[in-house]
Amino acid sequence: MKKILKKSGEIAAVILLLFLCWSAAFFITPWILELFSIHNLSFYMKQIIDSFLGFFLFGLIMYGISRIGFVQAQQTVFFRPMIDAMKNMARGNFNIDLSPYKKEIKNRRHPFYEIINSINHMAKELGEMEQMRQEFISNVSHEIQSPLTSISGFAHALKNKNLSNEERRQYLEIIEVESMRLSKLSDNLLKLTSLESEHPPFEPKTYRLDQQLRRVILSIEPQWRNKNLEMDVSLDKMTIIADEDLLNQVWINLIHNSIKFTPNNGKITVSLIKKDTDRIAVIIKDTGIGMTKEVQMHIFERFYKADPSRSRSSGGSGLGLAIVKKIIEMHKGEILVESLPDEGTEIKVILPIDFL
Repeated sequence: MKKILKKSGEIAAVILLLFLCWSAAFFITPWILELFSIHNLSFYMKQIIDSFLGFFLFGLIMYGISRIGFVQAQQTVFFRPMIDAMKNMARGNFNIDLSPYKKEIKNRRHPFYEIINSINHMAKELGEMEQMRQEFISNVSHEIQSPLTSISGFAHALKNKNLSNEERRQYLEIIEVESMRLSKLSDNLLKLTSLESEHPPFEPKTYRLDQQLRRVILSIEPQWRNKNLEMDVSLDKMTIIADEDLLNQVWINLIHNSIKFTPNNGKITVSLIKKDTDRIAVIIKDTGIGMTKEVQMHIFERFYKADPSRSRSSGGSGLGLAIVKKIIEMHKGEILVESLPDEGTEIKVILPIDFL
């Protein structure tokens, strides 16, 4: 009730001020016309002059009121939480408090309601981005630190003159593996940064997808033959419009993962089918270790490793599937995963034949 009375009083004050301004304009207008010897004006023109003069007086009085110290102090008090919130966000603190406005602004149609909501939303988004940035830096630092520690430790150990030739060879092999791991991490980071840039490398063209898949499978033949894996390939003849180099990275990563996590004497199936009139599906299925539902929810996140010790031993950085997902999204496709622990994994990549 008190708020309604206060609001009614404010409206009444504005109406009274408008009335006084227009009344003053009514008496000032004849004096101005007489001063400039303007006669024979129509009633309509006098009304126009009265209206403009009334608006001018009203604006002048409102400006004068806004310059009063008490009014300025009240405005500062009202805007202070908003100003403090902006300053905190500029310093990188996105945990802002605009709760004082909740008591004063409850009407969704209030001009400041949307502004406050926008600031809250911006703070939330920036906070999430900052958290992602910190996690990214932390993950990169961890991934770099691990191989650097190994390289430094074994390089120092090589200074020992009493080492046998076998020990030296073993240490050098570890240094070589860790160096390759660092190089791969660097390449993947550059690739991901490039894909997420404002103008990512993207050169779609028409080519045979079935032929590309066969080339990829043949290029990594030593890997699946070393584990004595059965490779079952069923590829329909298919022509698509896509970036051949980027999709090549997708198939290498996915098939390489299947080989990595499939035990010796297992089986990998790669098939290419036409899903409907304008979409195709590439299905890569293995008899590997599989994964839980929880793991499936995170596998496309950067640096995520379902089994860190296994990934470390096999040289994984946790960026491969993040790159795969990004490339597929660029082609307006989708990637689906079905898997159960110890029962294998099926990954299905669905792409439009012509996404242009």
